[in-house]
Amino acid sequence: MSSAEVESLTGVKAASSAAALQQELEQLREDNRRLRKINQALMERVESGPSRSEGAYGSFEHAVFLAEQVRDRTDALNSALEEIKLSNQALKQANAEAQVAHQNLQEAIESISDGFVLYDRNRRLLLANSNFKTFWEASGVKIRPGMHYEEVLALAKKRRLIERYYGDDIDTGGSPLGDGKVVRMRGGSWMQVSQRQTGDGGLVVLYKDISALIENERALRERALANKSKVLQHTLDNLSQGVVLVNRQNQVEAWNRHFSQLIGVEFDDIRAGESFSILMVDTEVSDLNPASRDERGQPRLRLEQELSDGRILEICSHPLPSGEFVNTYTDITERSRAVLALERSEQRIRLITDAVPALIAYVDKQLRFEFTNRAYEDWYGWERDDILGQQLDQVLPPPQLAKLQPYIEKALAGEQVRFEIADPSIDGEDRYVIKNYRPQHDADGRVQGFYVLVHDITEQRRSAEALAQSHQLLEQRVEERTIELTEVNHQLIQEIEERRLIEKRLLEAKKEAEQANQSKTKFLAAASHDLLQPMNAARLFSASLLEHRLEDKTRALVQSLNYSLEDVETLLAALVDISKLDAGVVKPDVTAFSANDLLTNLANEYQTLAAQSTLRFDWIGSSAVINTDSQLLARILRNFLSNALRYTEQGRILLGCRRCREGLSIEVWDTGIGIAADKLEDIFVEFNRVRHNNSAQDKGLGLGLAIVDKMSRILGHHVSVRSTPGRGSCFSVLVPYGEPAAPELRSPPLQSAHWQQLADQQLRHRRVLVLDNDHAICEAMQLLLEGWGCETITALGYDEVVAQRQELSGLDLVIADYHLDDNRTGLEAVARIRSELQLMAPVLMITANYSNDLKQQVRALGYRLMNKPVKPAKLKAVMQHLIG
Repeated sequence: MSSAEVESLTGVKAASSAAALQQELEQLREDNRRLRKINQALMERVESGPSRSEGAYGSFEHAVFLAEQVRDRTDALNSALEEIKLSNQALKQANAEAQVAHQNLQEAIESISDGFVLYDRNRRLLLANSNFKTFWEASGVKIRPGMHYEEVLALAKKRRLIERYYGDDIDTGGSPLGDGKVVRMRGGSWMQVSQRQTGDGGLVVLYKDISALIENERALRERALANKSKVLQHTLDNLSQGVVLVNRQNQVEAWNRHFSQLIGVEFDDIRAGESFSILMVDTEVSDLNPASRDERGQPRLRLEQELSDGRILEICSHPLPSGEFVNTYTDITERSRAVLALERSEQRIRLITDAVPALIAYVDKQLRFEFTNRAYEDWYGWERDDILGQQLDQVLPPPQLAKLQPYIEKALAGEQVRFEIADPSIDGEDRYVIKNYRPQHDADGRVQGFYVLVHDITEQRRSAEALAQSHQLLEQRVEERTIELTEVNHQLIQEIEERRLIEKRLLEAKKEAEQANQSKTKFLAAASHDLLQPMNAARLFSASLLEHRLEDKTRALVQSLNYSLEDVETLLAALVDISKLDAGVVKPDVTAFSANDLLTNLANEYQTLAAQSTLRFDWIGSSAVINTDSQLLARILRNFLSNALRYTEQGRILLGCRRCREGLSIEVWDTGIGIAADKLEDIFVEFNRVRHNNSAQDKGLGLGLAIVDKMSRILGHHVSVRSTPGRGSCFSVLVPYGEPAAPELRSPPLQSAHWQQLADQQLRHRRVLVLDNDHAICEAMQLLLEGWGCETITALGYDEVVAQRQELSGLDLVIADYHLDDNRTGLEAVARIRSELQLMAPVLMITANYSNDLKQQVRALGYRLMNKPVKPAKLKAVMQHLIG
């Protein structure tokens, strides 16, 4: 409550108290008059003497009783008179205090800088300060006490003092001067009027002059509009397009510098109000406008125009509802060249996909073939022109289409599908294939079609069936021999010689089986180079394609091809690893090294992969030194991390260490689907894997943990697993401690985007020699390295290096394959390059040979070694390290 309201309420209370005391005094006077009258009547009765019916004593007794009553009433009257006296004194004091309060109230409202006025409940003026009176008297309105509120407003309207008012009218009397009103006076000043009712129904009104505030806000608004105009012009000038605004009279109103530059007219030579048509006559640029028509008489709002200097402009006209129009001018020269380059790139993609042995196709949501590669067409015996644009039901036999229909529906619903099916080839032979349907989405997430990737696994199935049959036959032979031994045991004494012969036959049969199995594993281990060589070339070709600008559809196709090659590479590498481990080719290279270095590399590698799967990846380093083969241990941990990514849909993955007395326990935790307790031992068996509801996650042949088991046995490390279904798993390997080596200076790894840009710049204009006896590898490496900005020289052997020695000046790096023609090696070629040609560039040796002898030999020469198949990202990082 305001001070004015407080003072008003104080005066009202004082007046009410005085009225109550006056009323009480009148009541006491009336009671006193009645008591006097009663007393007089009693005295007259006593003086008249006793009545006839009563005796003298009764009269005396009655007189005494009356006298007592008179005395009591007299005492009460005296007390009332005393109270009236005290009340009168209190009333005088209250009146004095009310006068002081009134004076204080008057001084308080006088101290207010605004105009102040107080009305009673009847809207009659009680109090007003001099500011209020001065304001109205200066306007010719005489203010006097007792004036009605409406009378003041009527005088103001009569003299037209108010020009306009703003705000909501909340006054019950319909006054335009309600609470929160802003009034514009006729003289140009601004007044803010605020009012509030008092507790007794009165009204307090404040008048505040806000002219200075209004003028300040107006100035600020004008400056803001000027700034907005500047910002708008700056925005137009910073647009990459040329923009011009033309009014309804075909006159130029606004333009930017790009517009003047594109049409070849100086910015300052263009004038506002100039005719747009006349302006464009002096240029070779079309004066496109909403009234333009094409050859068929249809409205033309867009065209592409090639200028005499070779530039290509895209001109668009945008009509506005008010009759004006805006023209935009875009230099699309580079985009046109990019389209041409894209067409050439698509031709190259077609050549590459036709060279890939995998079957690739694309089917749109209307179930029409839009793309097939040569392998797909040859498999089914179709001509490209006969299949493209055809419906599935026009190409596939009805029984085969019925088998595929459920998987097609899932793919069109947005689900990635992978399944195994028997598919007849051109010769009518049923072959087993794995088909992948990968849906393709548009920008809004709607499925537009799906990619078809087909892998022929007939030979794998036949090999697996042959192995199973061989195993069954072997069991049958063992069972037969066991029966024979049982029978021989009954005749042990008589037929001891025959039992010895039977035992010998059993040993020979077992030896033959073991030799057959060992021959198979040795063959696969020895053939790893021939198996991985074409796969390495295909990966490099696909990686080089991804370095170019591609359309979204084409990029998705190349990405799918890259994923398929990666799947084939993973499966092939797993089979080769199993074979090498079974054949005893792999020998551990045990050294002491820091566990933190290994953990850092793994964390950097899998943080990005986890982020792509929307998983949280955490890791904890360790200062411990361990003694083992770093590469084999890294393979074990990568299998743990890959399984964690594959079987974890949401949550986190943790990589860390735990110090134990026996050694360092390196552990991988996840919040995945978990494994049942009765399946913990089965997962380390070949071709055994955890089944998952999402088929897209169910990749591989179940060889990862089998490889882990074999590698851990070679290293002598204990591998354990703990898991809870539905909550997650923990895989760990126990590694022995090692003696710390002498510290070496290391620069801390930089992971920022700025560092990545600097690292990419390190490869630009670097001269790199690629030495490989496979022409496809050389071509793929050249495409990939040139995509990174390198200047690449390729050679199939040392003789070609010598022939190009003039181009090798300033050589920055040599990438050489270990296996060359004529039983030559890359180490021999590099030695001759250094000794005969005096080229001392760093050397990166690439090979499919995993032997420790080669590893030690390359390390002793100071070269860097990478095993096939080469991953482009890792190759790029190693090149940056060697060149940097």
